[in-house]
Amino acid sequence: MLRKPLLAALAALLLTAGGPATAQPAVPPSREQIQLSFAPLVKRASPAVVNIYTRTRVKTQRPSLMDDPVFRRFFGDDYMRSLPRERVQNALGSGVVVRAGGLIVTNAHVVRNADEIQVVFADKREFPARVVLADDRYDLAVLRIDTGGERLAFLELRDSDTVEVGDLVLAIGNPFGLQQTVTSGIISAVARSGGSVTESGFFLQTDAAINPGNSGGALLTMDGRLVGINTAIYSNSGGSVGIGFATPSNIVARIVEAAEKGIRLTRPWLGVGVQRVTSDLAQSLGMWRPQGVILRVVAPDGPAARAGMKVGDVMLTINEQAVDDESALRFRLATQPVNTTIKVRVWRKGQEETLEVKVVAPPEMPPRDRTQLAGRQPLTGITVMNMSPAVADELAIEQAPGGVIVAEVPQSAFAAQFLKPGDYIVGVNGREIDSVATLRTVLGGQPERWSVTMRREGQTRTLNFRG
Repeated sequence: MLRKPLLAALAALLLTAGGPATAQPAVPPSREQIQLSFAPLVKRASPAVVNIYTRTRVKTQRPSLMDDPVFRRFFGDDYMRSLPRERVQNALGSGVVVRAGGLIVTNAHVVRNADEIQVVFADKREFPARVVLADDRYDLAVLRIDTGGERLAFLELRDSDTVEVGDLVLAIGNPFGLQQTVTSGIISAVARSGGSVTESGFFLQTDAAINPGNSGGALLTMDGRLVGINTAIYSNSGGSVGIGFATPSNIVARIVEAAEKGIRLTRPWLGVGVQRVTSDLAQSLGMWRPQGVILRVVAPDGPAARAGMKVGDVMLTINEQAVDDESALRFRLATQPVNTTIKVRVWRKGQEETLEVKVVAPPEMPPRDRTQLAGRQPLTGITVMNMSPAVADELAIEQAPGGVIVAEVPQSAFAAQFLKPGDYIVGVNGREIDSVATLRTVLGGQPERWSVTMRREGQTRTLNFRG
């Protein structure tokens, strides 16, 4: 009988005491406290983001029907001469001003093979541009425009290693030719492997909407600095699905530095071949979790060997940044200048050690001996070179010990049916091919049958031909 009056009294006590029953959300006292806008940041950054328009003249191939005498007699030579011999391809993209004097960064694929490049600013000013440096390994290009001495608004670069998953970012670019457009999102992942998008394969991932035309545009953090160049999207439809990739600003900084010096970006050489540490491999090495890359090749007298690194060591970090796969190793090396000393943390026999390694420019040993093969044999027309660390760096491939690599294969060559650039020629007619000189000697004979052994992506195959 006393239960209901007791509960009523308790409720009344809570109400008069200002308990949970009386708690109300606070109302913001001013408009400024409820307003959230990226407008000030966009106003500051947008003058430094440009649209890029390109024109490329492509020669058209005359249809084989034009060689038919009956066809030519019917239409006449005047009609034949009136047929267009070339067509013009137009493309668009985005770019970012990184120096007040007129230096602009974009993606290499935006300006590849372009005959004309036009840069358009947000205020409608237009400038012709020329390519100062293009590097397909990282899909980056640096353009220069003549401003007549005018100082341009530009974006400062931020250390891309300082951003974290969850940081707010803005993407500014020219999607679908809609002029300058801004989208917002977060950093979805750092050190994301983008597969075959670029040779580096190392990106910042964002869910800020990135679409065709955004390539080369800016990825900004909330301090208004450039943290990446928008490069690619993951999509089945061609439009944004919230998975975009940006090339980190630390590699952009190296590209800009190389362009200013008028040199090609050289990735330092460590002199190692590696593979990712799997769970099984980690367990066999006594590691508590899979991390790092294990050294399976250490070049004699290379930088790693001179620092005391050995086959079987596991490389964990470079300058305290994790190295968990081949892409991460390539990226970390690419952000370091040549002839600098890096700190490498390795796992060896159950313990961690830190070694100092002076990285150098990849050497050209042996000399490349670039040669276009000729004669009556199945490899006629292709261009080959001796493999070396320098050649591997230029071709953006992992070096294999010694051997002869295919540099060019014309479409008209017979060998185009079974060879492509990057393949190794390892044997001809049962003889091991260790140099271009050896290959020339072997091809100098005239046997009735040819046997060519080649290697592609670790797979070796032998093909036989009649002489």
